[in-house]
Amino acid sequence: MKKTRSSPPSDRVVASTPILAATLRWSVILTAALIVVGVLVGFSVAQADGALSALSGVLTAAVFLGITAISILIANRWFGDPLFVPIFFGIVLGGWLLKFVVFIVVLLVLRGQEWIVPPVFFIGLVAGIVASLVVDVVVMLRMRLPYVSDVTLPGDSSAPETPQAITKPPADS
Repeated sequence: MKKTRSSPPSDRVVASTPILAATLRWSVILTAALIVVGVLVGFSVAQADGALSALSGVLTAAVFLGITAISILIANRWFGDPLFVPIFFGIVLGGWLLKFVVFIVVLLVLRGQEWIVPPVFFIGLVAGIVASLVVDVVVMLRMRLPYVSDVTLPGDSSAPETPQAITKPPADS
């Protein structure tokens, strides 16, 4: 397959990819648990409006916190391309900008809704953020990431085509 700038250039895995994938998996599991707990607590506090407020808060936190990890995973697909750094930062910073704008729009739309119970929404939002931070810390502490990563050692069969190492000139006899 011919490599182009529009397609990911390498099948190599960036060292952070398994960590981010594990973070996303555990975040989905914890978000599902938070939704169940949040809806039950929200319903007990303010009936259906409380349940919807808790659901909205937890989902808002989960979606916006997941965007960063997903954008990094997508950007890592261009690892090895000469333009990897600008592509990476373009995708990640673009994701952050998009997240910021959409978050403000979501808050403006939800602000005037009659069914929103602000304290329940806020607690659901904060619980989602704290849960995401806990997942990040636990995954980072348990994953093993080498000190030196994403390097190609001499003699590596998966190494890209590079010039051979400089050898010593023959000794004069």
